[in-house]
Amino acid sequence: MKISYNWLKEFVKTDKTPQEISTILTGTGLEVESVDKVQAIPGGLEGLVIGYVKETAQHPNADRLKVTKVDVGGTEDLQIVCGAANVAAGQKVVVATVGTTVYPVTGEPFLIKESKIRGEVSQGMICAEDEIGLGTDHAGIMVLAADAKVGTPAKDYFNVADDYMYEIGLTPNRADAVSHLGTARDIAAFLKIGITKPDIAAFKIDNTSRPIEVVVENPAAAPRYAGLTISGIEVKESPQWLKERLAVIGVRSINNVVDATNYVLHDLGQPLHAFDADAIKGNRVVVKNCAEGTLFKTLDDVERKLSADDLMICDAEGPMCIAGVFGGAESGVKPTTTAIFLESAYFNAVSVRKTAKRHGLKTDASFRFERGTDPDMVIFALKRAALLIKEIAGGEISSNIIDLYPNPVSPFDVDLSYSTVHRLIGQVIPHEEIKNIITALDIHIVSESAEGLILKVPPYRVDVTRDVDVIEDILRIYGYNNIYIPTQVRASLSASPRPEKDTVQNLLSDLLTANGFNEIMSNSLTKSAYSSDLETAVKILNPLSSDLDVMRQTMLYSGLEAIAYNANRQNGDIKFYEFGKVYSVKEDKYNESQRFAIFISGATSAAQWNQKPASATFYNLKAIVDGILQKLNINDVVTEEATCSKLAYGLNYTKNNKVLVKFGLVAKDALKKADVSQEVFYADFSFDQIMQLVKKNKIVYQDISKFPAVKRDLSMLIDKNVTFGQLKQIAQRTERKLLKDVAIFDVYQGDKLPEGKKSYALSFVLQDAEKTLADKAIDAIMQKLIYNLEKEAGAEIRK
Repeated sequence: MKISYNWLKEFVKTDKTPQEISTILTGTGLEVESVDKVQAIPGGLEGLVIGYVKETAQHPNADRLKVTKVDVGGTEDLQIVCGAANVAAGQKVVVATVGTTVYPVTGEPFLIKESKIRGEVSQGMICAEDEIGLGTDHAGIMVLAADAKVGTPAKDYFNVADDYMYEIGLTPNRADAVSHLGTARDIAAFLKIGITKPDIAAFKIDNTSRPIEVVVENPAAAPRYAGLTISGIEVKESPQWLKERLAVIGVRSINNVVDATNYVLHDLGQPLHAFDADAIKGNRVVVKNCAEGTLFKTLDDVERKLSADDLMICDAEGPMCIAGVFGGAESGVKPTTTAIFLESAYFNAVSVRKTAKRHGLKTDASFRFERGTDPDMVIFALKRAALLIKEIAGGEISSNIIDLYPNPVSPFDVDLSYSTVHRLIGQVIPHEEIKNIITALDIHIVSESAEGLILKVPPYRVDVTRDVDVIEDILRIYGYNNIYIPTQVRASLSASPRPEKDTVQNLLSDLLTANGFNEIMSNSLTKSAYSSDLETAVKILNPLSSDLDVMRQTMLYSGLEAIAYNANRQNGDIKFYEFGKVYSVKEDKYNESQRFAIFISGATSAAQWNQKPASATFYNLKAIVDGILQKLNINDVVTEEATCSKLAYGLNYTKNNKVLVKFGLVAKDALKKADVSQEVFYADFSFDQIMQLVKKNKIVYQDISKFPAVKRDLSMLIDKNVTFGQLKQIAQRTERKLLKDVAIFDVYQGDKLPEGKKSYALSFVLQDAEKTLADKAIDAIMQKLIYNLEKEAGAEIRK
């Protein structure tokens, strides 16, 4: 947000320097990101002086040039060659002397040098208004009033003052500070001085010859709507002071009427809109919602399809303006406009924000409305703008003020306890100081007791609704630097669980990043179309759009959206991981769980001269999942076939009867929802369960065994429904101490086997850390394995 130093001083009478004001603003919570010296007129007219043309003569070598003698207040007159047709002796003019840099309206700045023009010396330049940034006229040189004093710097003659522009990093909660008035309030409160508001005492209704009927059909979206008409105006260029004032804060001048509304917006924080009164069909303004899909052309000549939720300002036949956001192409002020309907309103912040977001529009008006404006400023700003338009465009106020405000917005009631103030701030502040600060911030004290205050906070302070909010305001005006910091800090130590969540997360991130994965971070808000169970979805009360209307219930779709985005940009070889939360609600109880997701898609290795690219498979993902569990020392997981509807096939790893991770190939209907056309392999870990398991891990140093491992194989017939995971669990239960690994090295299914059977070949690795295993001990273990496999899995050992 841009704020002018000179403009601020119209509200706050102070001799503080620009840098001192910057320090005050930052200290009171309006962080000044930069302070820049600015000039409304480029170059600030530096080096230009008022001169007197003493004589002119025809240039001996050019028909269209004249040689002049000009007095600029120096010891000698200057000889200047001038090509303007209107130059004549006896004129007071603006002269750019040698060494001056001139800043024209169009083109690049240039330096004035002493030179010869067609053989005659020229010691400067007599200026036209467009050559020095004072206007656009190039018909001839500027001829000043006869009383202009020779030698006066043009900067002083035209009253061009240097200004300073503050770039303020406004936080979303400070809707009250989006104007010079709002910013000045904090300065005045800090300096303990008053605010000087614009004088509107001169406002009066000239006649009622141009009434306009106003109807508000949606008072919830437009709680207050006001307006009046001004007739007999002349739309023209704004006066120089107004153009300069707007230029300092980066606002382009359009015409006097529009500039007046922009001026009041930045002055008081109240957006206004001027309609061409002759373009209002039926002499009727209706504030309502239009039908879904209604076409409307905005000021930028873009035809937009309206939503049924968009609040519109309409006439008797159709829409004229998107309320609080953007004007229409047909109803705005034009050079031929002679009468206007001036609108000042208080619109619902949520309604404006949704509409602006829906149409991708960001305007000065929507910026303010969607944060919350002051409902009590509507009429004051309307009168202020009307007086300003009469001053610079002429005309008469030709209707009564229309003010539709059926349900006035009430101030916020806050009970403030002195003890709470002292407790939260950490220092006792005198009660009188607290009351002075509260009053200076425009908060009304209803009553006072020895314990505290009962307050009414004005509606424009949308961020101050509780006692802690008032205390924050007291603290920032009192000054953070005035709070005593003790030399000793007393604190109690509290134990935190080990390992910390961030430690485990960083461990996994390092592992995956080292294996070529990239971390993604996605929005927890997503579209309800992804949900397979909307009854358990956490819905957003005021969603920005239908694409962000629920909290995500799974990590899958945020990853698929990232894959689709990359694949559409020729980056289809994907290895992603993400840490995040998923949300659900059941029987009014909200649940939030931490998840950890992995995505693999496309090729796992690029094409080389000696190999083709290798496409990702289920086993690439399984290797990563197994590697993660091994890294975390999570063993003895139970393997089950995945039943998740979002997976075409896959596995579940469970531990303690809880699913630790499910992984597999993403089902086609899930891919279709996210517009992904390639295969995606996905793993979804319960990070909460991971943290529970790794807490039990103990890191123990262990020598590599000096004694050899022994490998034995078994071939067996088993039923088709028996899995390797079941066989591995049986083996691990049978021999916990010496059995180090179980692997499968051959699988056969075919017509040579009995129906319903399959053949597995398993290898078993045995090792004792203290001695070499004897054949007798090995055979005993293998016999126990055979017995339990036959008994529990119905295996038939093949000899």
